[in-house]
Amino acid sequence: MNIIDHFDIPYYQYLNEESQLADDAPALAEDNQALLHLYRLMVLVRTMDSKAIALQRTGKLGTYPSTRGQEAVFVGVGHAMEKKDIYVPYYRDMGTLIQRGVKLSDILAYWGGDERGNCLGDDNGNFPFSVPVGSQPLHAAGAAFASKYLKEDRVVVSMCGDGATSQGNFYEAMNVAGVWKLPVVFVVCNNQWAISVPRQVQTAAHTLAQKAIAAGFNGEQVDGNDIIAVQHRTAEAIKQARLHGEPRLLEMICYRQHDHTTADDATRYEPKNLRDQEWVKEPVKRLQRYLEKRGIWTEQQQEALQVECAAEVDATVKEYLNLPPQPLESMFDYLYASLPAIYKEQRDMLKNMREVNAHG
Repeated sequence: MNIIDHFDIPYYQYLNEESQLADDAPALAEDNQALLHLYRLMVLVRTMDSKAIALQRTGKLGTYPSTRGQEAVFVGVGHAMEKKDIYVPYYRDMGTLIQRGVKLSDILAYWGGDERGNCLGDDNGNFPFSVPVGSQPLHAAGAAFASKYLKEDRVVVSMCGDGATSQGNFYEAMNVAGVWKLPVVFVVCNNQWAISVPRQVQTAAHTLAQKAIAAGFNGEQVDGNDIIAVQHRTAEAIKQARLHGEPRLLEMICYRQHDHTTADDATRYEPKNLRDQEWVKEPVKRLQRYLEKRGIWTEQQQEALQVECAAEVDATVKEYLNLPPQPLESMFDYLYASLPAIYKEQRDMLKNMREVNAHG
C-alpha cells in the first residue's frame, strides 16, 4: 500500500476565552481604532437583536432568527470584505449587512413581512436574504463564475449554517468552485445546531472544513468567538481568492445562544446547561476584556456605548414602525423582472379594487 496524499485542517484562534492574545496574532490585534470599531458593531448588533426579539414577542415583527453569541462571525466577515465584493447572505447576517450599506430598519422591515426590506442597498453587491437551507453556496458559485468571466476584480462571499453543509447544493457549489477556480469564499457559521438537529447527528465528518478537500481546495476552522481570528482569516481567504482564484471554506466555530428562530423552543431538544457552558466563550465580553487590558476601554465608555446603541436602536424601531404600508398589488412586484401577462392582469384588478374602495 502507498499513501498518495494526506491533508491537514488548521484551527485558528488568536484571542482565547480568557482574552489572552497568542504570540502569532495578526496586526489587527494592535490596531486600537479597528478593534474599537468592531466592538461597537458587535454591541450594536446584540442590542438590536434583543429589541427584535421583543418586537416579535409583542406582535410587531414576524418570525426572527437571533444572532446572539454569533456576532463576531458576521461582524468580522463584513469588516474583511471590500465594498466592491459580492455578499450572499442567509438570514442571521445583520452584522455583515450593516457594513455593506443596509439600514437596520430595512432588516426589521424584511422580518416584518415587507419585501422592500429585502432590497439590500442600491447596487452594492448584496444578494437578498435567502432562507432555504443550502441555496447560498450555489448562488455564490454562479456569481463568482460571472465575476471571473467578466474579468471583474470582485470576490464573492457566501454565508450558510452548519446544516447547509449536509445538503447536495453545498457539495455541488464547492465542486464547481474547485474545478473552475472561482474567486469565492464559503463561510459556514457552525453554531452547532441545524434547527433542532445537533452537529454530531448531521454528519460523520470530524470537521466541516474538511469537506473542502474533496472539492480540491483548502478548508480551515476558525474560532468564531474570536473577532480577530474571524476578520483576519476571512481577509486572507478573500485575498487569495482575488489574486489567485483560490476558493476557501471557513468553518466558524461558535454556539447559538437562542432558539433557532422565535418560532422555535430549544428547551425541547437542547441539553440543559449547555448554553451556559458555552456562554463563557462568547465574543463580546471577550473583546471587551481585551480592550480593557490594553487600557483603551473603561466602564464609563461601556455605559456610554450602551446608551448610544440603545438610542440608535430606538430610532431604528421608530423608522420601521412608521414605514408607510405598501399597496396590496405590490405582492406582485417582487416575483419577476417582467411580470407575465396573467399576473399583470391580476395585479391591475387588485389595483382597481383598491382605488375604488379608497374613493368609497
